[in-house]
Amino acid sequence: MEDVFLLKESVLSFLDRSGALLQLAEDCKPFNDIQRNEAVYRFCIRVNPSDLIELDPRLGDCVLNDPLKATALFQSVCFLSIKTLSLIEKIHTESQVNVILKFTHLPPFPEYTLDLCEFPCGYGTMRPVAMEGLAIAMTRVSKYTQGARFICSEEDCPCSTGFHHIRVHAPGATESATVRSDFSCLLCSSHLKEDIKFRVLGDKQLVELIHVKALDVLKVHPPSALRYQSVTLFLRDELCNSMRIGRLYRVLGIPAYVHQWPNITWSVEANSVQPWEPEYTGTISSNFQALLTATASSPWRFSAIVANTFGSPVVPPGLYSTLKLGLLLSLVQGREDNPDSLHCLDLLALTTDTLILDRLMTYSLGLAGRGVRHPATGEMFASLSRDEHGAGTANIHAGSALLATGGVCMLGDLGHHRKDKMDALQSALESRTVSVIIPGKKYGEDADQQISFPVQCSFWALADSTAPSNKTTRTDSTVLGTVDMGPVPAQLAEAFGLVILCREAGGKQALLAQTVHTLRQAMQPGEPLYPSCMQFTTQDYQELLAHTQRIQTELSPGAEMMIHGYYMASRRVRSDSGHGAKVSVASIKLLISLAEAHSKLCLRSTVLEEDAVIAVLLCENSITLRHGASALVIPPDAAFPCDLCDLEALHRRDLILEQLQQSILHFIYTYAPGAASYITEE
Repeated sequence: MEDVFLLKESVLSFLDRSGALLQLAEDCKPFNDIQRNEAVYRFCIRVNPSDLIELDPRLGDCVLNDPLKATALFQSVCFLSIKTLSLIEKIHTESQVNVILKFTHLPPFPEYTLDLCEFPCGYGTMRPVAMEGLAIAMTRVSKYTQGARFICSEEDCPCSTGFHHIRVHAPGATESATVRSDFSCLLCSSHLKEDIKFRVLGDKQLVELIHVKALDVLKVHPPSALRYQSVTLFLRDELCNSMRIGRLYRVLGIPAYVHQWPNITWSVEANSVQPWEPEYTGTISSNFQALLTATASSPWRFSAIVANTFGSPVVPPGLYSTLKLGLLLSLVQGREDNPDSLHCLDLLALTTDTLILDRLMTYSLGLAGRGVRHPATGEMFASLSRDEHGAGTANIHAGSALLATGGVCMLGDLGHHRKDKMDALQSALESRTVSVIIPGKKYGEDADQQISFPVQCSFWALADSTAPSNKTTRTDSTVLGTVDMGPVPAQLAEAFGLVILCREAGGKQALLAQTVHTLRQAMQPGEPLYPSCMQFTTQDYQELLAHTQRIQTELSPGAEMMIHGYYMASRRVRSDSGHGAKVSVASIKLLISLAEAHSKLCLRSTVLEEDAVIAVLLCENSITLRHGASALVIPPDAAFPCDLCDLEALHRRDLILEQLQQSILHFIYTYAPGAASYITEE
């Protein structure tokens, strides 16, 4: 008893020092409302384990290793404080005070860390643990019983009145542990019955958390012998809706074993939830640092060489350079740690050789911070199932696009997807949201419910341009520059930001280069295939992309003028043409995103006019493929107008890009005069 008394003294001292006692008094004020008459009064107390250990090591040990006992100590002290200070007159017994200890953090020791790679775990103490993972599924918010009042059925028993039998929810307890019909009076052993009008309800939500490495199974890495298992979190009350599917979180919680004969389920009662960002400590490789120094004289050469030699394990340098640049720009804009800052760059590649492009995209997907390859038969956005933990509600499982939040979702050949899937994709690309309808009758509700999720990933897709088209033949003459999208509907192609036609000017020469590349790889696996000046390893690219994603950029006045000027001039020219090809408002977001990505790829924090030039050329080529040429006439592969075989070729490319820059400015001044003066208004 003396030890318990000393621990309670330490609890009171902690509440006083930390300001929790004053907060308790504030939290009591709403309960004094005459209309509120409850059996249980819930209070949350923030606990810093380090402060407790410094104040009283025994109390700190109790909180970290026996949280239920620690909760009882805090409950007793809070009840005495409430009665002593007359904070709530309606509280009569200690059991009416429901205290929830909220941990601010836990000691950084293995005993208090749960690695989801090592789950499932064996039996152990119910000590709080910290875990990090990815939310892959969640239920709707439903109700649970926070507390209930029971009275004795024997009228002569003192427990037939008052608040002697109060039951509150404990971590890991099922609903039947709080409310059921076979409880007995502790005084006379008579049957207890619940006083329904005093039942206190709260909100609960179930979330499935899994180690983020589990996504490698859906990526492109070779399968390993590891097996990943998700863990179910119970979010209650203020923690409900604090997590979103596809996001990374750090969770503090208390593991619990729930016995539901004949099964035993293992779950975690979440105590606190915080967004989690993986730490990045990498630097740019010496190879790229040397290249950056060597190309400092030109604002275009670094990105040109990086794109030209990219994907050398799949295709030889110099092939598909425009597509490789687009893939790199899309990867640069990916932000797994902060999806809200993601500028999605959706890319559709048209080709006659889908196998090689599929391999190139697959290789590029492996460099994404988070990448998911979507199977044609899988679920792209979300699916429903019935919750298995007794909640009786719908469990929403993330599809490929939601799992790829902050990264890239690779769709592969669109010719393999059904029409309804492509319609859903078009809707998601246009609205950047996806809705899930939960049937009310199936999941115990009176009406259907619709839940929307943001789609925060970039989509990569390819299509065979030689495949037969499903659309009707044009009645008018073919517009100069347009390309048949094959099996891809025109509206879906329009929803993609970039459409790139992968055609190599070399023809048979390009095919020969690819053939030689494949044969040399087969005969000399793992050996360098090209001169040292063209060798950049996959790790070099991983480090470069990880670094560029964290660069914060700002638009220079020149870049802003060119982007807005081109946007307005292009809208005016194409709207006035007879083909009905109008530049959408989303185009300006695409232009800014492309310019920012090119600036980051060049390791610059300021977006220059030269970055805007690349953005305009890529965007104009994409629009031309869909709607034909305009007054701004540029080459088909304007970003790479010549082969980059030597230093002279790089210099020639710079001169061509400078001429194209002047052509863009002339286009702007001709069709959008005074663009700089009304940029803000537009």
